[in-house]
Amino acid sequence: MEHHPVVISGAGPVGLVAALSLAQKGIAVVVLESEDHIPQDLRAGTFHPPTVEMLDTLNIGETLRSRALRVPEWQIRDRKQGLVAQFDLGIIADLTPYPFRLHVEQHKLSSIAAEALAQHAHAQILFSHRCLGYEQDADGVTVQAAGPDGRTTEIRASYVIGADGARSVVRKTMGTEFEGFTWPERFLVFATRYDLREQGYTGNAYIADPDEWSAIFIQPHDGPPPIWRIAFPIPAEMDETEVLDPDFVQGKIKGFLSPDLDYDVPYKSVYRVHQRVAKDFRDGRVMLAGDAAHVNNPLGGMGLNSGIHDAMNLTAKLAEVLLHGASSDLLDRYHRQRRTVNVEYVQAITIRNKRLLEERDPEVRRERLDELRATVADRDAHRQYLINSSMIASIRRANEIQ
Repeated sequence: MEHHPVVISGAGPVGLVAALSLAQKGIAVVVLESEDHIPQDLRAGTFHPPTVEMLDTLNIGETLRSRALRVPEWQIRDRKQGLVAQFDLGIIADLTPYPFRLHVEQHKLSSIAAEALAQHAHAQILFSHRCLGYEQDADGVTVQAAGPDGRTTEIRASYVIGADGARSVVRKTMGTEFEGFTWPERFLVFATRYDLREQGYTGNAYIADPDEWSAIFIQPHDGPPPIWRIAFPIPAEMDETEVLDPDFVQGKIKGFLSPDLDYDVPYKSVYRVHQRVAKDFRDGRVMLAGDAAHVNNPLGGMGLNSGIHDAMNLTAKLAEVLLHGASSDLLDRYHRQRRTVNVEYVQAITIRNKRLLEERDPEVRRERLDELRATVADRDAHRQYLINSSMIASIRRANEIQ
């Protein structure tokens, strides 16, 4: 059966994974990307076990693993007391072939997916094409886009996927609310080549402190050797120029590590952090996925993973509708499944993680850290914690929703 292509706004990892999934099923796709290249966003870089398994079904998991670092254990630490809890993903090795967090910059997944997509004649990426909006009717969707010369063009689509980030034009055209809030402080994220393993850190660690909590993530970058990405909260009133001043950044690292060294900083940035979920993930023939549908803080590494889970869930259902005659009502189930687990798991866990690290009440702080120590000491509790934090539980929950 002939169909108009599925048009996807956004050539980030979520949009390209969705495109590749559809193309491999024989469905024509057109990806619109406002940049003239694959976006090089450095924010996300943690892949949980279920996500790596999903990428295997697209035949790109092995390539991604070859460019990534494996983090089988991760820590929660206290800035003054040191190690509080070390979680071992080997405990869930019976549930996944990949009992580790896979660390690699998200744009490397985008490049791998784009290379695989290029093998399909019925798939194309239109760079320097910015989605302006759409109009839908009973038979399809007409997407308006601005090309590299600024002229507006129209593309007829069977369905549209908005994977165009937190400022999504598709979501704004849909008119659905982006419910939630923005954290008052910003995040300073920078990288250093100093190897934190020399100080006893695993490749991923969260450091609790009522005044200056932090989070660290090892990344391959252009190594070996790898780099270490470190995130700190920054007061809302601080000017960004002041935050990014080399002396200020060095002061942050020296307060965290040794004050006697000068640290190489390959990159640094400041960004705001939100906790928001779209009220609707579907409007007729238009669906949202990834940051267009939900955003959260990075403590737990769940945002990118949840977006890829969106893409795989949605494209399986679109294939049933386009290729096998299933009712389009099946797409409402996508909304129910993915919105529910984002609220119940991704939002809840990432908010809890941040509040754990920044807790100021000494008694509450002590109770929460003692609870983590007890969790790690009890194998069953340790295992259940990992099932939740690795997002296995959220996949199970989504599959239960009809």
